Amino acid sequence: MKKHRLLCVALIFFLAVPAIGAARTLTDSNGRVNDIPDTIDQAICSGSGCLRLLTYLGAQDRIVAVDDIEARRRKFDARPYAIANPQFKKMPIFGEFRGHDNPELILTLEPQPQVIFKTYTSSMGYDPQELQDKTGIPVVVLDYGNLGNKRPALYKSLRIMAQAMGREQRAEEVIGYIDGLIADLSHRTGNVPGQERSTVYLGGVAFRGPHGFQSTEPAYPPFQFVNAINLAYEAGKAGKSLAQSDIAKEKIVEWNPDVLFLDLATLQLGDDAGGLFELRTDPAYRMLSAVKEGRVYGVLPYNWYTQNFGSILADAYFIGKVLYPDRFSDVDPAAKADEIYTFLVGKPVFKDMDALFHGMAFKPVPVN
Repeated sequence: MKKHRLLCVALIFFLAVPAIGAARTLTDSNGRVNDIPDTIDQAICSGSGCLRLLTYLGAQDRIVAVDDIEARRRKFDARPYAIANPQFKKMPIFGEFRGHDNPELILTLEPQPQVIFKTYTSSMGYDPQELQDKTGIPVVVLDYGNLGNKRPALYKSLRIMAQAMGREQRAEEVIGYIDGLIADLSHRTGNVPGQERSTVYLGGVAFRGPHGFQSTEPAYPPFQFVNAINLAYEAGKAGKSLAQSDIAKEKIVEWNPDVLFLDLATLQLGDDAGGLFELRTDPAYRMLSAVKEGRVYGVLPYNWYTQNFGSILADAYFIGKVLYPDRFSDVDPAAKADEIYTFLVGKPVFKDMDALFHGMAFKPVPVN
């Protein structure tokens, strides 16, 4: 039986290779030159965030299979691109999430993908060259990048993917839209006088699972986009650690930030644990001025199957509205979030996201 199955897979491979019909070359983010068809109508996306990028380009209708994270049913799932595309849950599975592909499953897909896009190849998942050798399907590696110092890498990946899929104009529209929002945030907040700037702290940041209020991100992008005084960032620079980190409770109390933000990913820990529970019950946190006076606000998690760029930008507009209401008087944060989500993933999904987190997004969090 096993021998028969291997013979079938080999036959599919033999038939698939000439069917791909390479007609042009494409250089990926790793500098690998790929032979790809002139027109691509079938594709799969492997690795964290890869399908998100294809959705931004409006080419998700050409997906023929998904990794297994798309089929999971979870109480919490803060991925706007997936909420906007429920059809992903019913599609064939080609492998496990985070790039752990199954070449045999890929070779049995019908129709066969003409290209495999793949992210985070240096840190996790199936080796792209080995995957290409075993399937005969070109594997295009993409650097997922970010909205900070690796924004050029993100934009390069969008352009590579767009070139493969014939979506070049849409890629430029996405890039221009993101740049425009970041520039708008900077324009609104770049010249705020020092005496008008509040100190801030974000707690409850998820990192390979949910965490409590001590968990933060010193280089939190929304704070950077609105020029907030992020106390954890200043501490992170001194300690040369700007990645996710736990801040000592005593340090948070010593800082006594003017405004607190709660990453609602912490709600995954349940009613009797996590950042919200701690703010409501821990005597040390109860001493904070922001807790006493109701200046604690809920923000949407953005690091869910890597970074959701739309949520980063939506959070930034909400935070800007909280810190500088006069400079964001024309902004309704929920409406702005839906504008961003509609542009990037095709649907307004803020209400769905907010409902996942008990209606606490972009509102004062009830801590008293």
